[in-house]
Amino acid sequence: MLLNISFKLMSLLGVYALSSAAIAHDANATYSDPAQSYRSEFVDVATLIPTALFDIRYFSGQNFVGKPIEGYNAPKCLLHKTAAAALVKAHSQAEQAGYNFKIYDCYRPQRAVDHFVRWVNDETDTKTKAAYYPNLGKDQLLGDYIAAKSGHSRGSTIDLTLTDSQGKALNMGSLFDMFDTISNTDDPRITQDQQANRYKLKNIMLAAGFSPYAMEWWHFTYQPQAYPNTYFDFVVQ
Repeated sequence: MLLNISFKLMSLLGVYALSSAAIAHDANATYSDPAQSYRSEFVDVATLIPTALFDIRYFSGQNFVGKPIEGYNAPKCLLHKTAAAALVKAHSQAEQAGYNFKIYDCYRPQRAVDHFVRWVNDETDTKTKAAYYPNLGKDQLLGDYIAAKSGHSRGSTIDLTLTDSQGKALNMGSLFDMFDTISNTDDPRITQDQQANRYKLKNIMLAAGFSPYAMEWWHFTYQPQAYPNTYFDFVVQ
């Protein structure tokens, strides 16, 4: 009898140890294999919010690189299911106030971020400078504006704006992905109306659990992130 009890106790302890190890590993790992089961935790936001507008810039050439970005095989907004559920709530609040969402980017594969970094390091390619970084050199973009590891690759961050009921984007005082301090949420150069528009978006997102990024009025991250230490690399398709 004692032998059986000891054996059962050891088995339970073994299961507990394995579970604890799995949790610890999950908190610090980086997953890049698209075959991983983690991909199934991401949802296509258009299936949840079909009335939102989707202008996925990195699928097209309308972005600061000037061409489609690696890893975007479809113009989709993918988010981890927890962030997606919160976005549904935010969109409902926006609709009640008479607005809609126009979404620019969501989950971003690591290979897309690598594409950005290669572009930054190519000093000969400056064709988008006038539109996206008129007051900065490319050597000033890495860090605050373009990171070698992006929070978007974790699956809980989204770039978006508000539109009116006719689909016209509200005047936010700067373009999406404008690399300049004028894109800071509280930049003093924007008008009162432009600041009010930025705060309409900010307050809607805050109420749904998203944290803003002060340097980019369009950038929000749902908290808590499902994978705060993970940078995924499966393609958007």
